[in-house]
Formats: sequence, C-alpha cells, structure tokens
Amino acid sequence: MHHELVLMLLADARLPVGGHTQSGTVEAALAHGLTAHDVPAYLRTRLRSVTLVEAGSAVVARHRAACGGDLADVDVAWAARTPSSALRQASRGQGRTLRRLAGLLWPEALAPLHDLLAPSRATVLGAVAAHLGLPAGSLARLVGYDDVQTVCAAALKLAPLDPAVATGWVAAALPEIAALAAEVADLTSPGEIPAVGCPQIEVWAQAHAVTNRRLFRA
Repeated sequence: MHHELVLMLLADARLPVGGHTQSGTVEAALAHGLTAHDVPAYLRTRLRSVTLVEAGSAVVARHRAACGGDLADVDVAWAARTPSSALRQASRGQGRTLRRLAGLLWPEALAPLHDLLAPSRATVLGAVAAHLGLPAGSLARLVGYDDVQTVCAAALKLAPLDPAVATGWVAAALPEIAALAAEVADLTSPGEIPAVGCPQIEVWAQAHAVTNRRLFRA
C-alpha cells in the first residue's frame, strides 16, 4: 500500500470519522472574543500545545503497536497531558469512530487496542499507522495538518471569510506543522510525550461543552 496515498485518505476532511463535528475549539474561542483575524495565531498556539501532545502520543502509540507492545500506558500518558475533560471526551469520540472505520477497512490494525475501552484518537491513529506501515514523521504531519484544516474549515462556517483566506492560513501553517513533526518523530516511550498545556483553550473547551447553542461538539 502506497504511504502517500494512505496519508491522503486519512487527511481527507470527508473521511467519516467525526471530524466534521469538531472545530478544534475555535467555535468557543470565537464566541468568547477571538476574532477571525486572530485565527492564525490561534492555530500556532494549538500546534505548540494541544496538537503537539496529540502528535507525540500518536507517534509513541505507533512505535508501541509496531513492536507488539501495550498501548494502555500511552493512552494514560496522553490523558495526563490533556487536563480538559471536554478535550478528552472529544478525542475519545473521534477515536471511537476511527476505530470503527479501521475495523471495517483494516481489522488487523485493532489488535493492539483490544483491551482499551475508549482510547483517544491519537492512540487509535497510532495503531492504524503501525499496521499500515506509515513512517512516524508522516503520522505526526498528518496529526498537525488535520488539526489545522479542522480549525480553518470550522472558521469558514462561523465567520464571514473568503475561502482563499482560510486556505492561506493552512498554507502558512505548513512550516510549523513540519517543525512539530520533526520534534516528535523520534519519540518511543510515553514519558517522552510533550507535556504542554494551553489553559485558555482548555477553558474555552469546557465552556463549549455545556452550551446548548453550538454548531460543533468541540
């Protein structure tokens, strides 16, 4: 199976794994004072915090799965670095839908997840990447790109924007996605996963979880 084509499949926003239900917390951010002009800075902040943790967790999960190891401690390490219960719930929801899809397309990929009740998206993605033979750096870039395009796609629905502007935000973020991937590509153990939080994003995520007027779940 060609790695680049698999990556294109997994990066496709139309993949039925719940990505359309997510805004990367930008819906809550815009509701609490962030402006469309601030979205590029918001993207950079996510890449250096929430997304970095997810990418590192996915890379470590990939390594463990490829070696036939247990993924439970990887998932615990991810959860310890994701203090917002709303962010954990959103990730586990995406992990559930990705797990279901993988079970239909690549059922053998799920063996390392057998004992996990509700793994994060990062853990499931790492297991899938190991089964498909995706390189660690490619997996990390996928996580970064997916997060950026999720935020930008949501911003288009939430603010009066020219789609070309949002596409420009994605393009501008590509070097930082590459830098993120380089930072985590060589990680192999849960203790090496970056522990970087962003309290403001976590507060917005928690506020969004209890509002009854929203377009996205998270």
